Amino acid sequence: METAGYTALSRQTGLLREMQVIANNIANASTTGFRQEGVIFSEYVQEAAGGQDVAFSAARIRNISLAQGTLNQTGGQFDFAIEGDGFFLVGTPDGQRLTRAGAFSPSAEGTLVTPDGHPLLDAGGAPIFVPPNATDLAVARDGTLSTDGRAIGQIGVVAPLAPLNLVREGGVLFRADDGVEPVETPQVMQGFVEASNVDPILQVARMIEVQRAYELGQSFMDSEDERIRAALQSFTS
Repeated sequence: METAGYTALSRQTGLLREMQVIANNIANASTTGFRQEGVIFSEYVQEAAGGQDVAFSAARIRNISLAQGTLNQTGGQFDFAIEGDGFFLVGTPDGQRLTRAGAFSPSAEGTLVTPDGHPLLDAGGAPIFVPPNATDLAVARDGTLSTDGRAIGQIGVVAPLAPLNLVREGGVLFRADDGVEPVETPQVMQGFVEASNVDPILQVARMIEVQRAYELGQSFMDSEDERIRAALQSFTS
């Protein structure tokens, strides 16, 4: 394959990866706390034979949108949403993870957990325990939980030190390899959950653009293949 073919193939590979990301966004348009993702294309230069440089396109960077999703009122006393910056801190078997999905429920042991059973952590990284007879659980704007007028803990709201380096795990969970820091003035709302921040209309529009770009690239590769075949036939005839 000639240089033009390799360059076109690298672009096709990137477009296919972006199409997969867009499809995942659309599929999670109704998932609570889901963060929309995009693909960033960059140039990759490789030295070729004869000392010439060949530029390829690389779509290796995924950009996670931190835009605020719509806050939907549920009235549930264990449903929480963050208005503004920050993530809930939850514990998993693989370590602490971040999430904006705030639909929690008490476990059999009395700790607040996600639908997957991951405990919600407090500001110190410990699971939050709710007394079994707590019927008047209240959450202040700073995340402090109280019942019967007595504080029982504070929800851990943190921000990643490097937001662009967040790694998605399990749909609504993120890993922050560069560490996190507490949000100084968190804004936690009880009885609300944050909807996905995916804009389905824009995603469908982008999907059409990517599909057309992919088809154009495929046409170019077909034409290039025919040109090479014709050149080989002329040499052998």
